[in-house]
Amino acid sequence: MIDKKATPTKLLWVDLEMTGLDPHQDVILEVAAEITDFNFKTLGSYEAIVQQPKDIVVYRMQKNIWWKDYPANRDEFVRKTESGKPSMQVEQELIELVKEHFGDEPAVLAGNSIHNDRNFIKQWWPELDLKLHYRMLDVSAWKVFMQAKYDVQFEKKEVHRAFDDIQASIAEFQHYLEWFKENGS
Repeated sequence: MIDKKATPTKLLWVDLEMTGLDPHQDVILEVAAEITDFNFKTLGSYEAIVQQPKDIVVYRMQKNIWWKDYPANRDEFVRKTESGKPSMQVEQELIELVKEHFGDEPAVLAGNSIHNDRNFIKQWWPELDLKLHYRMLDVSAWKVFMQAKYDVQFEKKEVHRAFDDIQASIAEFQHYLEWFKENGS
């Protein structure tokens, strides 16, 4: 049993690429996970393309207008998802990663709009969801606060690849923390 009152010493940064934003209709295409300590030192990582039937991927992408802005990513995902790892295998490998690096410590999810990734985890990887802390570190909440309160902006590339997005989320969070160090607010 995970002690959810324990103070975390690590973060589980996760980013999912999906066919859309509805976990009940869309599917996971790619996942990246990176475990860091609170100094953002990488302790472990994982990446996988999730196997999905081409017809489902294409159909769901056609239903989601924002995919039209990323034709290179779309085509690459369609090609790679047919030969990716089965979803159940990816879930088990992520569970093993969490066990290896967190043990009995709560695995706190971190990332941009991490609540939506968590919704997909709950829908598609419920065993993994049971290994996660109910608390999450959402960099998007920091973005809202920093823009509204201090007019601090963070520009990141819109790559829409899971590992690159994790790196951008970590850099963004570090940017905000550095701003507080420098400005003493």
